[in-house]
Amino acid sequence: MKPNKQFINKNKSFWAAVRTISQSVGYTERYEGKIKIPTIDEIVNSFRSLNLDDKKVINATGKPSDIASELIDYFKYRADILNNFVEPRLMDVNRAAKIFHKLHDKYNPQCQIPLNKQKGDKKAPAYFTGIINMIVEKNISRHDFSCDYDPRELIRITTNGFPTRTMARRVDGAFPGPVNPIAVWEIKEYYHTTTFGSRVADSIYETLLDGMELEELHEHENIKILHYLMIDAHYTWWNCGRSYLCRIIDTLHMGYVDEVLFGYEVVERLSAIVKSWVNIARHFNYEARVI
Repeated sequence: MKPNKQFINKNKSFWAAVRTISQSVGYTERYEGKIKIPTIDEIVNSFRSLNLDDKKVINATGKPSDIASELIDYFKYRADILNNFVEPRLMDVNRAAKIFHKLHDKYNPQCQIPLNKQKGDKKAPAYFTGIINMIVEKNISRHDFSCDYDPRELIRITTNGFPTRTMARRVDGAFPGPVNPIAVWEIKEYYHTTTFGSRVADSIYETLLDGMELEELHEHENIKILHYLMIDAHYTWWNCGRSYLCRIIDTLHMGYVDEVLFGYEVVERLSAIVKSWVNIARHFNYEARVI
């Protein structure tokens, strides 16, 4: 999913208000299991309770201010996209397994397919990661490009044989590789978790950190690396972590990730994305990028 153009290029104070209001009034409707849309009264009350200037969000006639109207429009969009687009695409382990085996039979992949971190009967391929790796391989192999499906080193950006930036974290995938990549991505699949634990929550902040580093690289060195987040597990993200899905949508529109793919969306969208990477690699000559 790409960001909605209506909500990109907002200043950072807009996103500070989104976070402040969301934290104050809540992200979800407690009894309906849906994403919450704050009302103007809730926004005003949240400002007052936090000793903020409520005149910034309501005018003298009692109508929402321009900024409040923009905030409400965003909250409506966030709720709609999560309730009606994201939720149906989040898969459980059985659905993911069926898609994995179907693609495995169809593609006969040569790329690595990691195992999950479970034990006993739950030990199996990491289905979501495997689906992603197979789709990437299918779309680059015909063009003789390589891909690092599990970089075990930090992403490095070099200029004239000297490091320009080295990212703080390892990522889950890099095309064509971890040195001067065109694209990097994180994969968060949690089919067997029973709660939304700190490790899952940390994945959001890791993506934010990566996005901030890549934003700084683009702003100061004019080097653009595409950044993707791919997540799955209906129970973990929807039943337990809807507030974190809201934060992911916020992060997407803040510009810290280029696209987020939710569950089955990797089947719908990833091939087109990988083809765009190949076109970039061919245009800029990949060999020149890794020197």
